[in-house]
Amino acid sequence: MLHLRHFVARSTLRALCLASASVLVAGVAVLAVRAEAAPVAAVAQTAFVSDRLSVEVVGQGPDVVLIPGFASSREVWRAEANRLAATHRVHLVQLAGFAGEPWTHGDGPYVAPMVEELARYVRQAGLERPAVIGHSMGGLTGVLLAQGHPELVGKVMSVDSLPFFSAMFGPQVTAEAARPFADQAAAGILSADEAGFRAQQTQTAVGLIRDPATREAMVEWSMASDRHGMAAAIRDVMTTDARPGLVAMTTPVWAIYASDADGGAPAAMADALWSREYAPLPGVKLFRVDGSRHFIMADQPARFAELVDQFLAD
Repeated sequence: MLHLRHFVARSTLRALCLASASVLVAGVAVLAVRAEAAPVAAVAQTAFVSDRLSVEVVGQGPDVVLIPGFASSREVWRAEANRLAATHRVHLVQLAGFAGEPWTHGDGPYVAPMVEELARYVRQAGLERPAVIGHSMGGLTGVLLAQGHPELVGKVMSVDSLPFFSAMFGPQVTAEAARPFADQAAAGILSADEAGFRAQQTQTAVGLIRDPATREAMVEWSMASDRHGMAAAIRDVMTTDARPGLVAMTTPVWAIYASDADGGAPAAMADALWSREYAPLPGVKLFRVDGSRHFIMADQPARFAELVDQFLAD
């Protein structure tokens, strides 16, 4: 995620983290287990072995793959996964380098190899065109997976995610134009000391989510992330433009996005951005969730669950 509060006033998305030449604005997307979530008995760590991701499986039924965002733990989905497990087999993805998951690739590429490993998991696990739900960077991952491997994906829900995150700078911005900012963001993540990094995470959390307890949990997950993994991911996310592939997509896509009149994205600005960026995608369904910041599943859990159920039934 790239957080653009210093570049777009009251940003339409508290979704990425950007370092300027002097200030790191680290917007991470992590969420702890919600206290009210009931435990699910049928939990299994898959036999799938990868240095890019791991997967935990809960429940039985049609397959649903849940992908977290930048610096997130799979726990971002725990409450929703526990709810869905009564009727679905849920595959909780954990991306390498985030929230304590090991990272062994230095400053190398992040997004493309991870998408290919996710495709390998779908094949190896024998999933038959699962529904894929991704938050922020995870939403971009779902779209890229469907573009590169349409035979593997039944449908995609993109949660507060754009096909090109740097479009928040403006409609004229290209991946190449975003590269210097991506390099600055990566350098800022790597250079910040622990105290400064925690302070920035704490400050940025306010813009990402309304719930105070979840803000605190989010900071801890970000502090447990590997800085090189975060830097590699932010560099890739800011310069990955999935928009050229939208027009040829045949996979159904729902794009859920947030609006919050009290400190978040104004509705008109969010509507304009999401409509513009997803315009080339045939049949895309756009749903705005009001009273929410970036973590829709936490800020508006009942509305989010309702949308997920509609998406899975569609």
